[in-house]
Amino acid sequence: MSDDGRQGLTIIAFIGSVFSPYYAWSAEKDPFAHCAMNVVLYGDRGRFAMTERRAASLSRSADHIAVGPSAMHWDGTALTVRIDERGAPLPRRIRGTVRLEPRGFTAGPFHLDRAGRHRWWPMSPSSRVEVDFDQPDLRWRGSGYFDTNDGDEPLEAAFSRWTWCRADLPDGAAILYDVHHRDGGGQNLSLRFSADGSRREIRPPPGAALPATRFWRMPRETRSDGGRSRVLATYEDTPFYARSLLASTLGGEPVRAMHESLSLDRFRNPMVRLMLPFRIPRPLAQ
Repeated sequence: MSDDGRQGLTIIAFIGSVFSPYYAWSAEKDPFAHCAMNVVLYGDRGRFAMTERRAASLSRSADHIAVGPSAMHWDGTALTVRIDERGAPLPRRIRGTVRLEPRGFTAGPFHLDRAGRHRWWPMSPSSRVEVDFDQPDLRWRGSGYFDTNDGDEPLEAAFSRWTWCRADLPDGAAILYDVHHRDGGGQNLSLRFSADGSRREIRPPPGAALPATRFWRMPRETRSDGGRSRVLATYEDTPFYARSLLASTLGGEPVRAMHESLSLDRFRNPMVRLMLPFRIPRPLAQ
């Protein structure tokens, strides 16, 4: 998010795109045949791109990954992301550079399921970000978050739903993650990290109800001091996923938190998957 709270972005490099309908429909289930650089801009110059590409469009090394014309590079100090994508369903160009400088790194990954088949590593919960786009014309600085996920099976095989949120704190960041397992039960991760990435203990705040999204009626909930939180903006309102900006209180501090709700029960509905190619094109030739 930008320091003034008016602009935001999300960038995700996918190998084996977990939300790809083509991956779900394929017989081979080859993750390298389903790659994408997902780029979303929030604010008055909103854009969405998630073009799926085949293995020939993927290049990677220990400090570099490229999917088609977009790439990420780690130089030992900062992650530089060069974006050159075309949006969908509106074919608007998204081209520019994002530079993320972590303030520190956390110790390692967490397992999200009992079998250890799904791993999540919030590598740098507290980072600084510089954004410089020429299409659209957009430049800002703000706070950012850098993580990585990997798994050995489809998300919907292990989980029915989850909610997640991250908030900046004066000395670092807080992350709240509530995962509901497909076979019953669940897991709560209430985490607080100092700016250097060291973890501090935090008691899970009480649950806080949130209104469902306006269009698709996606359920939302979170945690907050006193069990109270409110939605400031809804950035994504889809049949199975919602991304929102919340006003909450954590550790006695008033915060603005980026929040997501994911329903994997909804996602695996065949009708929902038939809708996804409108947002996730897959060119015949790449």
